[in-house]
Amino acid sequence: MRHYEAMFIVDADVDEETLNAIMAKYSKVVTDGGGEVSEIGKWDRGRRQLAYPISKRREGLYVLMQFVSDNAGPAELDRIFRISEDAFRHVIVRQNEDEE
Repeated sequence: MRHYEAMFIVDADVDEETLNAIMAKYSKVVTDGGGEVSEIGKWDRGRRQLAYPISKRREGLYVLMQFVSDNAGPAELDRIFRISEDAFRHVIVRQNEDEE
């Protein structure tokens, strides 16, 4: 099992209830794959102006998720991010490159 971080951006106009549902959706992808989410929530700065417009959006909410999973977990999470429309940008990185 390795430690990963996923950061994704959702539309800044979503309400708190919708944002919680989006976070629960991606947490469930990790846990269904045998992983464990250690932390998920809005990034410290929350709503941010984007450097350039993405799909006519000028602002977004940044969400950071830290989780532990095997190699298949991030691949499945990436697949779900790509086919979902609620997160319009995402990145998944391994926290510690030295982990086996």
